Formats: sequence, C-alpha cells, structure tokens
Amino acid sequence: MSIDMTKVWAHRGASAYAPENTIPAFQMAMEMGADGLELDVHESSDGKLMVIHDERIDRTSNGTGRVVDMTCQQLKKLDFSNGMPGYKDVRIPTLREVYGLIKDSRMTVNVEIKCDVVIYPGIWDKVISLEREMGMQGRIIYSSFNHYVLQKVRELDPDAEIGLLYANAMVDPWVYAKYLNANAIHPNYRAALLCPSLMEGCVKNGVAVNPWTVNEAKDVMALAAKGANAVITNCPDVALRALGR
Repeated sequence: MSIDMTKVWAHRGASAYAPENTIPAFQMAMEMGADGLELDVHESSDGKLMVIHDERIDRTSNGTGRVVDMTCQQLKKLDFSNGMPGYKDVRIPTLREVYGLIKDSRMTVNVEIKCDVVIYPGIWDKVISLEREMGMQGRIIYSSFNHYVLQKVRELDPDAEIGLLYANAMVDPWVYAKYLNANAIHPNYRAALLCPSLMEGCVKNGVAVNPWTVNEAKDVMALAAKGANAVITNCPDVALRALGR
C-alpha cells in the first residue's frame, strides 16, 4: 500500500479543534477532507444511541451523572461544548443524527460500541438496525474493547465489518483477528509502531490496521509507510498534510 492510500479518520470528529463527539466536530472533519469519522456510542435510559465517549457526562458537559441513567431528552438539555473557546450550547448528538449529517457523503464511520464499564444488552441489535434503516451498509466498521460485543455484531450480520480495539501489546494479533473473523485490528498507535512485525504480519494476512490516536505527522507517515489502512486522529488536517493531501 502506498502512503496516499492510507485513510484519515477523525477521532471523535476534529476533536483537537471542536468539542469531541459533537456535530460541530464532525462537520469540521468533513470540511477538512477526512475520509471517515470515529465516534463512541452509549445508550440513554430510554434506549437511544447517544454519541459520547465516557460513561459519565461530567467531563464533557455542564451536567453530572451517567448516560445510562438519563433520557435522551434530559441529555439534550445539557451543554456539551466541553469548555472549548468559541462554542456554547452544543448538544449531544444521537447516532441517527450523525448518520443524517454524513449520509450524502462518502465518509466511513467507525462506531465504537461502549460496553466496558456499563454493559448495554442488545445494543448490537440497535446499531445494526439503524445502519440498515439509514442505508449506511458498507460504510460502517464496528469496534469495541469488548470483543464479545463484536461477536454479537458478526452473528447478526455476517457482512458487518469489525475491528478489535486494544491498548497494549499483543503477540501475533492477526492470528486472533482471524480466529474471531475480524476485518481489522485497532491498536494504540504505539503498539502498531513498536511491536515487532505487527504491521507486516497483518498486511501479509489480510487484516487491516487502523491505529489510534495518531496526532503527530511523523507517526502518520511512519504508519502509512508500513501499510496502515487508516489512522485515527484528533487532527485530521495534520494527518492529511502528512499524507500529501
């Protein structure tokens, strides 16, 4: 794979410049020319798919509490501008709203299903149903640190793309990926760069590598040179420039 084939996926949108996991961050990523978005999904108490990273709203909003304990309407009343200059009264989006925003583009969406601290039984059914309803088939890759969730996604839709999220070193991750019938691994970018033969083994065995969170131009270039399918970055403009785009 040549360097210019590596895709740029905006981590929680263009989150270095706009409030993470919000419509302004996703719009900015689109305007910068990112190839895709990475976002995180939890469930509200009334079963809506809410785009937010943390189990709690305390860090990114002016509220407090857990997503799972609040309705969509309650969450929508809060300001998720995360204290970023120039932003005020930014609302938390639903996954449906994000799909509506990018539906007419060609962007890929990496949906990270959050089932780590809080488990959301049946969330796999909801994400697959929404993908089909919104006509987003072929444009979604599901990832999670909870690989049992990805097995559920695979059972529901044999054609779904899944990427195994992990943070630390793993020996021969392509073997594990093949065992779970995964399309990709999503390692911490340091693991992708430093673990012996990780990139070479995955490329040779047809397992895509989409590392996170790659914010330095030199690391973007190094991963692209090794054959990364996509880099997940807070700074899509930096990554695109590094790739000559």
